[in-house]
Amino acid sequence: MKTLREKFLEDGFLVFENFNTPDECEAVMRRGKELAEEFDYKGNASIFQTSEQTKTTDDYFLASGENISFFFEKDAFQADGELKTDIFHSLNKIGHALHDLDPVYNHFTRSPQMKQLAGELGLQDYLIIQSMHILKHARIGGVVDIHQDATFLYTEPESCIGFWYALEDATIENGCLWAKPGGHRTSLRSRFQRKSGGGTEFITMSEDPFIAEDMIPLEVKKGTCIVIDGMLPHYSLPNTSGKSRQAYAIHTIDKHKHYPKTNWLQRDLSSLSGF
Repeated sequence: MKTLREKFLEDGFLVFENFNTPDECEAVMRRGKELAEEFDYKGNASIFQTSEQTKTTDDYFLASGENISFFFEKDAFQADGELKTDIFHSLNKIGHALHDLDPVYNHFTRSPQMKQLAGELGLQDYLIIQSMHILKHARIGGVVDIHQDATFLYTEPESCIGFWYALEDATIENGCLWAKPGGHRTSLRSRFQRKSGGGTEFITMSEDPFIAEDMIPLEVKKGTCIVIDGMLPHYSLPNTSGKSRQAYAIHTIDKHKHYPKTNWLQRDLSSLSGF
């Protein structure tokens, strides 16, 4: 029988049902709403949009690696700049240091079951570098284009591993993840990095297109954890349903691998820890 690590190396992802309890998921969702309602967005309205990320990048976004920051859906605002609805239901996500700065997210991230899983996958030398509460609200949650996590958290050699937690049921209708088993055995298509003169840019590393038709939906129940290799192409479609699809995600890197200063997300790696 294959070990978890062998299965992960083969498929590029692992799915663990009932990894977190409903109460654990509810605690994170409740905390996310509390943080959103406390946020004064006036003058800090940063939009997150995967297809236009270089255009929507700002200083607020670039500083978010060390903070708890809030990012809006592209269609959240009216022509006059006011929100179409309440602030919580206007947000795309909250990030990117939730796991280090908030006790609720820290407890969820460094749970006993996560410590055990990290050990079984051989991640004792991995650092948790980023976390995101992804809201994907009903009828407004936008598309996440096909991408590889290593594009955004690049190391030499590549080492990024992500953990995606379903805080609510994820279905085709409300925007579940899509991926191809074994799809991580491919080349890195691009890097998202800081430009020397300010702002960000995508550096093309391969012109080979991603093929969405090869991918399968990862429909999962609330409490499921999906482990994702940083090279695995994956995406999610817009939420056209009447049900939200909240998720929490963290990304980890091997502390022994080189993390370039050009990466968009910069943190003091010496201050970070793992599980």
